Amino acid sequence: QVRLVEFGGDLVQPGGSLRLSCAASESIFNFNAMGWYRQAPGKQRELVATINVGGVTNYADSVKGRFTISRGGAKDTVDLQMNALKPEDTAIYYCNARILRNAFWGPGTQVTVSS
Repeated sequence: QVRLVEFGGDLVQPGGSLRLSCAASESIFNFNAMGWYRQAPGKQRELVATINVGGVTNYADSVKGRFTISRGGAKDTVDLQMNALKPEDTAIYYCNARILRNAFWGPGTQVTVSS
């Protein structure tokens, strides 16, 4: 069973930065793709960014130019660097991993952008 755990959620002021990390129970190269999703109160979960096994990245339009997804220094982590944060980025951020048709989720980490 794949296990994912997110780290790094916090309260940050508008314009600030935050780095989230997702630790997997196995090498991330075992997955077809990994990604970050988020869910704000009263809204559906939405894609933030993904990275596939070949290193190709994809971003939601709302975060392009501000967020960067990357593989961490360890073989079992994926990071999300978030810059120029806005109040509308406030949400629970979830790590996702896919192997063929199977999807795995972490429990989520809260990011709050507020002054």
